[in-house]
Order: sequence, then structure tokens, then C-alpha cells
Amino acid sequence: MRRRLLIPIAFLAATPAAAQGLRAVPAQPASEAEALRGVEVFLINEGDLPVSDAGPRQIEITAVDGTRLVLERAPGPLPTVAPHGFAKARYVPVGLAGRAVPPTEQHAAAEIPEGETAVQSATGSSAAFVDRFEPHEPIYGAFGLKDAGGKLQVSFAFRPFGEKAPLKLGNLRFAYTQTMFWALNRPSGPFRSTNYSPEVYADIPVGETTRVAFGYRHDSNGRGVADSVDLNRVFLRAEKRFDLGGDWHLDVAPQAWFYLGRLGTAPDVKDYFGYTSLTAAIGQQDGLKLSLTGRGNFETGKGAAELFVSYPLARIAKGVGFYIFGQAFTGYGEALDDYRRNDTHARIGIALTR
Repeated sequence: MRRRLLIPIAFLAATPAAAQGLRAVPAQPASEAEALRGVEVFLINEGDLPVSDAGPRQIEITAVDGTRLVLERAPGPLPTVAPHGFAKARYVPVGLAGRAVPPTEQHAAAEIPEGETAVQSATGSSAAFVDRFEPHEPIYGAFGLKDAGGKLQVSFAFRPFGEKAPLKLGNLRFAYTQTMFWALNRPSGPFRSTNYSPEVYADIPVGETTRVAFGYRHDSNGRGVADSVDLNRVFLRAEKRFDLGGDWHLDVAPQAWFYLGRLGTAPDVKDYFGYTSLTAAIGQQDGLKLSLTGRGNFETGKGAAELFVSYPLARIAKGVGFYIFGQAFTGYGEALDDYRRNDTHARIGIALTR
């Protein structure tokens, strides 16, 4: 369902942010259940001077199904919004606001501005189409004992086209994940291995709680011809969210793939990675989250499992914008360089996304 935007005009007119020329434009969720994932709010600076503000503490919106919701700003950094620019904030529901409003009585929708977000810092002015970036796989740094060493991962997805682009191009995503293994137990602490994983896919909503993706992913160890390990896969995955009550939810995401082209110097890698995987994650909005992924080859009996555990430090220390993070892996193929090696490692650290 295409999301619409709603401006609660009467409420925002009384906020200090609005008085400074900063207008809050929230996305309109389909229902209260969808709003529990968090609602994006665009802070639009309509003035001629930069404004430093995190937006109003609370706002009221009407969901598509007519439910009136009270949203509260989630903890986060104080953005500086350039003149005639905008920034994004995230709000979460904290209660209901009176009776349901029929669609015929709701405010007209407002458009999200198509423009870049500019940030002024000590390195100079930088800009990006920030609203097009999305979290993908977790971004984290975790560290363990002995040969577990450090495991660092950077990952993001980017939407090159807006939601209203023709031919459903708004569903297209480019994503990139890089995972680095830091051998802290060795002299000088070298990075012993790196996995590089670009992908392109279409992410298609099917109802309010289900998404289906189809695309291509390349995994490589970045080596030369003599010791290259390359996986080229076409995949199909789906994700279904179940509301468990009390802000808890369960996500289940099966995935299947087939291989394309050469496998470099690793023709037997299929025996260890297989053709399917399954992820199950249970979590609470702004609370604990546990995610377990298993993959493998049923014929050879070889595979792997990886567990992520995370908790937002904002619940412990107000204003902190990252998570305490635990990661554990057992099985084959954590690092592509050693895909035939059976390892079990546990690490703990921090994550920026989860």
C-alpha cells in the first residue's frame, strides 16, 4: 500500500520548531500495528537560516484506517537543517488520541520534498539524498577471545528511485555489505580476511506485514585469480511479520537461491553454503532483539548458523544512539577464505544498526 503523508496543522503551529520555520511532515502509517515499527517524520526548514532542532516532542497523526495516534520522538542526534532543506526523524506511538476519523474527514496528503540533505561540519559542507538510504544487514564491531578476533561489518541499501517512479522502479534497491575479520591475536593485528557482497534486488510489499524480494548477489573474498572465491547467486526471499502483543513481534524470512557462472577456485562451495536459508528474529520496538539465521546443504549436512543479540543503550543511558551487541557463529563459511573450515566463535561489541 502506498503510504500517504499527513500534516497535523493545528498541533504543529503551536510548537517551537514550527515558529522557527521548521515544519514536521510525518508519513502516514496504514494502522497502529504498522506505526509500531516507527514513523518517519520529515523536518522541513522553510526559513532562510539553518535551524538546529530535533522536531516537536509529540505529534498527532491519523492512520489510513482512521486510528488517531500520539507519536513521540525517538532519541537521536540534534540535526542542523539547511535553509529550504529537510532532515528525517523517527517517532514511535505512545497512545491513542480520541475517536477514529473516517477517511473523508482526514487532512489532505502532503508531498515529501525531493531534495538532498545538507550537513555543515568541521570537514565542510556535505550532502546526500539521505531519505534514500536504508539499513540492510547489521552495522557492527564485535570482538572475541583468541582466534575469534574482531568482526567488523558495514552494510546499507539505497533506493535510486522515489516511491512514485514509473514501472515500479521505487521497489529497486542497490545494497552493499563488507565484513572484515581482524586477527587481534597475531603480531601487528592484521585483517586476515574480508568478504565483499554487493547486490541488486526488487523489494516488493505484499500487504501490510509481508515483503518479497528477488535479485542478484555477488560474494567475493577480493583475491586474485589464483585464490579467488566468488559466489554469484540469484535469490528469492520473503519476510513475514507477526504481532505478538506488548510491542513484541516475530519476523520470519526464508530465502532460496541458485548459482550462476564460475565459482573461482572454490567449485565445492555449494557443499557448504547450500541453496536455502532461514532467518527468525524476535524483538521489541526500542528493546531486546534476537535474530538467528541458518543455512546449509541438506545433501552434505554442512552449513552454518549465526546469532545476533542486541539492546539499545538509550534504554540505559539517555541520548546514546547505538546498541550493545552480541554475535555468535558456528559452522562453515564465516569467512570466504576459509569456507571449508568449521569454526565456532562468540563476540561482543556495539552496533549502529540491527
